[in-house]
Amino acid sequence: MKIAIIGAGAAGCFAAINIKRMVGDADITVFESGKKPLAKVAITGGGRCNITNSFRGIRSVDEAYPRGGRLMKRLLREFSHEDAYNWFEAEGIKLMTQEDECVFPASQDAMEIVDTMTRLMRRNGIILKTGHRVQEIEKTVSDSGKNMFRIVFTDKDIAPHHADIVLVATGGCAKESDYEMLDTLTSGETVAPVPSLFSFCLPGQKITELMGTVIENTTVGIAGTKHKATGALLITHWGVSGPAILKLSSYAARMLHENGYKAKLHINWLGDMNESETIEMLHETAIKNPQKHIANVYPVTLNSRLWEHLLERGGIKAGTRWAEAGRKSFNRLTNILINDTYEIDGKNRFKEEFVTCGGVSLASVDARTLESKTVHGLFFAGEALDIDAITGGFNLQAAWTTGYIAAKGIASHISQK
Repeated sequence: MKIAIIGAGAAGCFAAINIKRMVGDADITVFESGKKPLAKVAITGGGRCNITNSFRGIRSVDEAYPRGGRLMKRLLREFSHEDAYNWFEAEGIKLMTQEDECVFPASQDAMEIVDTMTRLMRRNGIILKTGHRVQEIEKTVSDSGKNMFRIVFTDKDIAPHHADIVLVATGGCAKESDYEMLDTLTSGETVAPVPSLFSFCLPGQKITELMGTVIENTTVGIAGTKHKATGALLITHWGVSGPAILKLSSYAARMLHENGYKAKLHINWLGDMNESETIEMLHETAIKNPQKHIANVYPVTLNSRLWEHLLERGGIKAGTRWAEAGRKSFNRLTNILINDTYEIDGKNRFKEEFVTCGGVSLASVDARTLESKTVHGLFFAGEALDIDAITGGFNLQAAWTTGYIAAKGIASHISQK
């Protein structure tokens, strides 16, 4: 059986290796449009490769996967983060789990993952062809009357390739036209892709003067929606970033796209503290420090630069003594601390770790095998599907999980022939 895999990213390469282990005589060719395989794996996690997550801080799968959570919950039962951990350690890659539950190679080098996977592909006789951008995939009939796929490349000097089975694992596509290769096979089965995992631009707003400031525990949200996220926040020269903002961008990806990346950002600088808790904290501070200037005593989770910024936004003079602060001052300060509001106007891509919300509709694939419901022998894996996650290793875990499930589905397809 000839198997063609479109895309030499995490999902495609992982699927190829596992198909070969399940079906030893499978003839597998992986086509990659770029110059190198696993290019995104090489840069993820700042070049350290955030390979997966312990999931210990995740209450539900939906929390990690804003799109595709229901399917991922099912698939993770078959190939979990623990299975991925064991798979890579069995190949000699020692892993470590950080305090934030992100899992990395102990070597802190993404190339250890890349080199291991490419070595396994070579060892198993999997053919890798880079510089092969697919233009079209169509169903055809061989001279012997056998149903096959015909893969046509954008470079007309490259002869079309024929395969019995095709796995599309092209990763996150930047625009809907990137799915045109499937047009002759499928119709209306893709969800328009839009960016996910990005920081927010706050142009012309004074907070950007505090660039480099990190607040470890915040809660951020989009006004008028239920979209919220918690975690560290980083103030940059263009706006705000950090884990809390990246998670929020993932949850609100489609809504923000539809609104031209303009929205009101609410920030609770005290994490999950509410109004009554904050007022009580301020009163206690005043009782303990009556003669000290309000600018010099502030919540331990903040720093002096941010505190001065918040006092200014609340209209509170820095030279005011805590004993002089009245109820109105406390109310204004409380509102600024737990409901600070900024105007989002644009986005910034998060490093080179491009992630998209959208892809092949999950309703169009068999949840057990990831095979197309309408095109027999056509499978999907990774970000080509309408699955994406928050930052923290969850997107790569989706690649390992869907790659494995697709491999298993392909092996079952072959056994039925």
